[in-house]
Amino acid sequence: MAIDYNVIGSRIKKARLAKKLTQEELAEKVNVSIAFLSRIERGSSHINLKRLNQLCSLLDVSEGYILNGTSSNSSQYLNKEFSELLKNCSPEKQKMIYNVAKAIAESDT
Repeated sequence: MAIDYNVIGSRIKKARLAKKLTQEELAEKVNVSIAFLSRIERGSSHINLKRLNQLCSLLDVSEGYILNGTSSNSSQYLNKEFSELLKNCSPEKQKMIYNVAKAIAESDT
């Protein structure tokens, strides 16, 4: 699966705007140039994991949301991933996965 830096940049920009931060303010907080942050938001520059972690902490979003649009707090968390997984399994395997998931969901731990 290829990494779509345009989508990642768009999510970073959306999170920055939600926090009412300018590019200048955010760039200063993570110690990068405004031009570099702008390129990240446009998807023309790649972001390393350390910098992604810094941005996520400052913007109060998860790395999962920035990278793939999911958040463990979301009601849709992993729905797409489970759907894709099940689609590629035989009916017998789907039933087995369902039974295991049901047992885990219903356990007290």
